[in-house]
Amino acid sequence: MQGALRAAVLSLVATSLWPAADAYLAEIEAWRREREKRLTADDGWLTVVGLFWLKQGSNSFGTDPSCDIVLPPGSAPPRAGTFEHSNGRTLLRWADRPGPPLEMQPDAPGPPTIATVGDLSLLVIRRGDRYAIRLRDRNSGFRRQFTGLRWYPVDAAWRVTARFTPYPEPRTLRVGSTIGEPQEFDAPGYLEFDVQGRRLRLEPARSGAELFLIFKDLTSGKTTYPAGRFLYAPLPKDGTVVLDFNKAFNPPCAFTPYTTCPLPPKQNHLPVAVEAGEKLYRGP
Repeated sequence: MQGALRAAVLSLVATSLWPAADAYLAEIEAWRREREKRLTADDGWLTVVGLFWLKQGSNSFGTDPSCDIVLPPGSAPPRAGTFEHSNGRTLLRWADRPGPPLEMQPDAPGPPTIATVGDLSLLVIRRGDRYAIRLRDRNSGFRRQFTGLRWYPVDAAWRVTARFTPYPEPRTLRVGSTIGEPQEFDAPGYLEFDVQGRRLRLEPARSGAELFLIFKDLTSGKTTYPAGRFLYAPLPKDGTVVLDFNKAFNPPCAFTPYTTCPLPPKQNHLPVAVEAGEKLYRGP
């Protein structure tokens, strides 16, 4: 009798949990589809095919190999124009388009001005005191040969509630990057949470209405991207933050070498294997 009662109770509990489990699985799967949609979009990271640091003065661009900014063969005129860069200001002059120059606003603080020629788009990015032209190509090989993202199975155990401890005053989170140029973010506090019987800690950055985490763990370089992964989380509510590592994803540098990705600071190297979220991209 007791065995039958226990089985009935367990069945009732399992039945009551299934709707929530199904809804959570559907939420993560929808998020992952949207992640891949953004990555493969006309302005997604798979279209980034060039990064050219601007020098003071005139920076020519076109398909001619002698240009400062060389565009893919057949994509534009040999001499399409120039970017005139001086003291943080960049003006675009087209070789075949009359009229005044176009002032190119950089991506920081953004949004950037985007210039287009055929399938190409060019914009100015700012990293510290340096400026560069980011080149996108809607017909890039990275995009055409994309093989799809790979994920760990969804595991609700990796959706954890962290305690947020604010700093008395926001601090500067200084991190390295793939271009060797340090990047700085506003750090409002730190997060602590328990996983696998261990108390872990991460230092997030503030990114608009969200927290941005750059982290590395024991899967990095094995089943996930060697440099680490990214994760966004909501701002603290009642002193807590939900971290859902099922939504951890690869940085742009996992898909194209022409990026300026920030790298995880030492305090965000986790001593556990976070077997959740996006896996290493294998490519074609």
